[in-house]
This record gives sequence, C-alpha cells and structure tokens, in this order.
Amino acid sequence: MKELVEILAKALVDRPEAVEVSQVEGEKSVILELKVAPEDMGKVIGKQGRIAKAIRTVVKAAAARDGKRVVVEILQ
Repeated sequence: MKELVEILAKALVDRPEAVEVSQVEGEKSVILELKVAPEDMGKVIGKQGRIAKAIRTVVKAAAARDGKRVVVEILQ
C-alpha cells in the first residue's frame, strides 16, 4: 500500500523527490501518512478534495484484498 500511495503522489506533483510516505501498522488497520512539498499540496488534494478522495478510494480497494483497513492522511 505504501508503494501505491508513493507512486500515485509522485505522478501528481512537480517535486517527486519531496514525496514521503510513512506507515503506521495496527492489528486491523494501517495508517499511511503522505507528506509533499508545500507548493504541491494543492495538486495532491485537488479541487474540493477530489484528488485526495480518489487516492483514498484506490488504496481502500487495494487494501480490501488483504482484509485490512487503510487510512490515508495528507500531512503538511
């Protein structure tokens, strides 16, 4: 999941080298924290959060195969 979020984010931003994804594991859930450069924040979130919602939907669908709950948080 971590690699998936990283690939999606790097495709969207102007500075892909600034993309960082950290993973916090729980028993039934995984939290993925996405950090991007401040100037790329709007590109990852999108108008009215549409891009962020799409990223979360794709990751949620991929995680359903593993039987885990994945939460994607976008941090500054």
